[in-house]
Amino acid sequence: MYRAGAFRGDCVQIESWRDVSNMTAADFAGYSTVVVDTAGRALDCLSATLMAEDPKNNRGGALSLQGFGALKSTFYGWLSNLKYIGLDIVLICHSDEQRKGDELITRLDMQGASKNEVYKSADMMGSLSMVKGKRVLNFSPTDVAFGKNPGQLPVLTVPDFVPGAPSGFLAKAIADTKEALNRLSAEGIAQAALQTTWAERIGKASTKAEFDALAAAGKAEGAPKAVGALLTKAAKAKGFAWDKAADAFAPVAEKKAA
Repeated sequence: MYRAGAFRGDCVQIESWRDVSNMTAADFAGYSTVVVDTAGRALDCLSATLMAEDPKNNRGGALSLQGFGALKSTFYGWLSNLKYIGLDIVLICHSDEQRKGDELITRLDMQGASKNEVYKSADMMGSLSMVKGKRVLNFSPTDVAFGKNPGQLPVLTVPDFVPGAPSGFLAKAIADTKEALNRLSAEGIAQAALQTTWAERIGKASTKAEFDALAAAGKAEGAPKAVGALLTKAAKAKGFAWDKAADAFAPVAEKKAA
């Protein structure tokens, strides 16, 4: 943070993991986002604390197998607590470059299984790089870099920070992703309700005419694809199969004879 100079916001210098674990919701009052810079250094602090508090976590000055398990569970528990408080969490990570043939693959530079927990629990993950002299942030995965982009954000050009100018670049990216996730959730709920309604309608059908009417209604109303499969299954149970040539249901015996 001292390198940020005049550009830095409110910050807390962490000397040990106790500085973190002793924080309560009151410490975050008035804030909506917590930025961890860097997640790798946070894990280093946590590792030191775990080894000091329990010898079983220490094996020759490094984490034991049990220690790595404690590292994973403790770090994940801390992230979960921040989410419970209602905070957005931004984890800044260095990248670890690994060569695969002629390609340079980048991965998170984090120790232990905590890396996997970050991969699984993060709603969005992006890589920051320089492209044609401009700093860009890409949340979509590529052949050589990680990514997670549920909001389908485009590659974002990171603006130069100007003291006193309006900020909010990252806040907008987070807000746009939340909006997309909420929209998808709402659409999913609506689709589930629609399928339930169709299931009830199909459950009442028993004759060829009723199944034909439901098939026609499904096309006219733009019913989800799952409804078609449900209708076919229900009709089959009643002795009818879909006849593509007739564009209607037919008794199974007649369809076989045809």
